[in-house]
Amino acid sequence: MNSMRTTIAAALLAFAAAGLAPAPAFAEPAKKEELMVAPAGARHYTITSSGGKHGDIWQWTLPDGRVAYRMSMNLRGWITETDQTLTLGPDGRPTRIAIRGFTDSGDATENYWVDDKGVAHWKTSVDEGSAPLGSKRYATYGGPWLAGEQDFAALIAAGDKGIELLPSGKGYITLGETTQIDGPNGPKTVRLAFTRGLGFSPQPLWLDADNRFFGFVGGMGLLPAGYEASREKLRQIQDDATAAMIKQVSQRFLAPANKTPTLVDNVQVFDSLAGTYLTGRAVLIADGKVAQLGAAGTVKAPAGATVIDARGKTLLPGLWDAHRHTGGPDWNLIQNLATGMTNFRSPGSEIDETLDMMKARAAGELLAPEGVVSVIIDRKDPLAAQGALTVSSLEETLAAVRKVKDAGLWGVKFYTSMTPEWIAPAAAEAHRLGLHVHGHIPAGMRPIEAVRAGYDEVTHINFIMMQAMPRAVVDKANTAARLEGPAKYGKDVDLDSPELTEFYAELGKRKTYVDPTLTVWEPLLTSDGTALAPEYAPFARVAPPGVVRGWKISGYPLFDGLTRDDFRKSFDKMVGLVARLHKAGAPIVAGTDGWGLELVRELELYQQIGMTNAQAVQSATIVPARMTGMDKEFGSVTPGKTANLILVDGDVSKDLTRLRQVETVFLDGYRLDADALRAASGLSGRPD
Repeated sequence: MNSMRTTIAAALLAFAAAGLAPAPAFAEPAKKEELMVAPAGARHYTITSSGGKHGDIWQWTLPDGRVAYRMSMNLRGWITETDQTLTLGPDGRPTRIAIRGFTDSGDATENYWVDDKGVAHWKTSVDEGSAPLGSKRYATYGGPWLAGEQDFAALIAAGDKGIELLPSGKGYITLGETTQIDGPNGPKTVRLAFTRGLGFSPQPLWLDADNRFFGFVGGMGLLPAGYEASREKLRQIQDDATAAMIKQVSQRFLAPANKTPTLVDNVQVFDSLAGTYLTGRAVLIADGKVAQLGAAGTVKAPAGATVIDARGKTLLPGLWDAHRHTGGPDWNLIQNLATGMTNFRSPGSEIDETLDMMKARAAGELLAPEGVVSVIIDRKDPLAAQGALTVSSLEETLAAVRKVKDAGLWGVKFYTSMTPEWIAPAAAEAHRLGLHVHGHIPAGMRPIEAVRAGYDEVTHINFIMMQAMPRAVVDKANTAARLEGPAKYGKDVDLDSPELTEFYAELGKRKTYVDPTLTVWEPLLTSDGTALAPEYAPFARVAPPGVVRGWKISGYPLFDGLTRDDFRKSFDKMVGLVARLHKAGAPIVAGTDGWGLELVRELELYQQIGMTNAQAVQSATIVPARMTGMDKEFGSVTPGKTANLILVDGDVSKDLTRLRQVETVFLDGYRLDADALRAASGLSGRPD
């Protein structure tokens, strides 16, 4: 998942620690130089991934007894600089908290205190409130990740009772098996644990032999300095434990009783090939395939078939998310199915995790959409992508391309720190091997140069905007300039200039695919913390409270005297770019770079730019199927194709948002109840 979205770490620690009395009014967020500096001897944790080190967190005790934390992280140019102090009351619960600084989602300022009447008060950049504290514990909106250790200790002490949280929700923790790892002071015993109630699914973390917080690992890891080499061992153990839990859930759905024939009668069918809706149809699903399509009432149900009278409903090809990062055992894949996604394209997953995921799916141990995967290749650099194959020369780049092919994967994704001169020969080698070539635009290149060097697809609309950015922005596109440039200058770009019009025409003539991910940039550029972004608002009622609170962001931090309205105007230009690319004939594929919950909003934005309803739905069905070369098997309701379909309550031809009302998912012919899938994936019901 893109760093601009909620990471596994943020989801796990969305309920971090706290501490402070009456809070001051907010001023400007503290600058880096105003934050605390950890003293010598402070506990030191590092933030790492397979791409290297990304940051540090320190903890120490102040002379007045307050517990202090300091976090500093640079994730490919996205900066987090925060500190936190907390005061613990006699019962060990925080009575005061002060968090200062900033993240890539905006102002991190947060204050919490308990008054002398036992009433808790909190104020963040996105919410404020008060409530009797009672036996509850405040869950912070943000702050340094390590501060969550205070709350994990409380959860362990609470046992099976769990802890009621403020502003809302309830958390639990369960303890697992122990293992030994090597560290700077010799072998160390650590224990796997899982939190529940804090996110959509159980989230793993590690404790020491005394059941105190030790760290967490995943796509990103937070471990004590000196233990970084244990990250992959711990990750494999927790992945195995997670896979065992997912296997139990998956096999309930993949039971033989769910693969008996199904006749869906009296239904409206979306014909993605023609771009039309066909009323009064009957579709027979048998042996994992679309067996027959005919007029309503004309298709005979075989013995033992389930018959669904689908009056008032729409049957469509299963949706694709063309930008859904996957890897290893992933609870979110079950949620993707619940929301109608039967196929995906991952634009960047690690090879070993991908192969494990594919093996588990093929064995019926992982309930997941069918998909293809590309692997990120980036130059070795402090700003290299996490999870990438990193290279230091053209020879190593070519070897990395061959490694992706040898693994049996689908494509290569070049990243922002790549040396521009390596792109053309590497793309030629990838094409020789039958691989798809796409990616971010390397610093120093414009998108048209990458396309001419061999890109089949450009990922993210901000990189398309690089065609019109000043050279100073283009040359630093492997830093935060890849967003800050379009945010600052985008509002003033003439989208109909001769140069850009020629650019659109060339991409259209080449049939270069564009993966805009508008729903990444909409919250960042348009949100001010007063409301949930349209991507997430429909799910607010049915998602865990901590997740919903994390969806509220105050937007990307303003800079250089710009206003939120300036950013909104720049986002409007990004939307306008998609409109012009579509008009010029460049195929648009719908992707989220997020949970997958954002997909319908992405389609809504496409309809707003002038796509028809049918064209918007095609961008998430037949178009990505064609891009991946899987259209002979998926992407349309066609006899003989694999039955990856969704039955939706309502008339999608009149209202795209009905795509959120999935009733039944057909996956490889299995008939899956979408409400049961939602419950299994952490949603309490259907979205609004």
